[in-house]
Amino acid sequence: MSRVFQLIPANPPLEESIPGRCRTCAVVGNSRNLLKSKYGPLIDFQDYVIRINMGHSKGFEADVGNRTTHQVMYPESSSQLDNTTRPVLFTFKMRDIQWIIKNISTQPSRKKPLFNKDLVMVVNPAFMRNIHHVWLQRKDYYPSTGFMSLVLALHICEEVHVFGFGADSDGNWSHYWANEPKNEVKTGGHPGNVEFEMIMALTKHKVIEFYNGR
Repeated sequence: MSRVFQLIPANPPLEESIPGRCRTCAVVGNSRNLLKSKYGPLIDFQDYVIRINMGHSKGFEADVGNRTTHQVMYPESSSQLDNTTRPVLFTFKMRDIQWIIKNISTQPSRKKPLFNKDLVMVVNPAFMRNIHHVWLQRKDYYPSTGFMSLVLALHICEEVHVFGFGADSDGNWSHYWANEPKNEVKTGGHPGNVEFEMIMALTKHKVIEFYNGR
């Protein structure tokens, strides 16, 4: 970790809040319930648009928008970003840290970089531990990238709008870009149902605005 923080700033800059105006975030999940939602303009209207793992907008702009300010991802779910999108990297195993060092090292490489290394944000692993132990009461093995992105948004924005979370109308957890959604897709090692219940509780108490989609 010390090597990582030698390569990137300890406190990445955020835009200053404007007095009398809330900083707003759109956290865009990857659920198929976004399809035909027409949420695109509302998502793009927010100050920050946070996408998750391989979430992208090309071909789905009407439903998911076309702006991305932050892309949250792991090495296993990384994708090519443009030069203005800020990569937000979660870490919880040694391989993650090694991958980050490799990709933000100043050493020349023949490969095109995945992202602008000057915009990288690395979230302390203690943040993930806190979400798993405190927010989710240690349910299953680890929190999802999407739920951690939502909690991160609560730390950086006064107003948080959440899209594309939860199972689709058939009870599956397929992604909106999947050409042939698989039946009975589950949530892996993270507690999808528990996370969704927490999202509903945050919505009920008006901590976030949740948009269910179809």
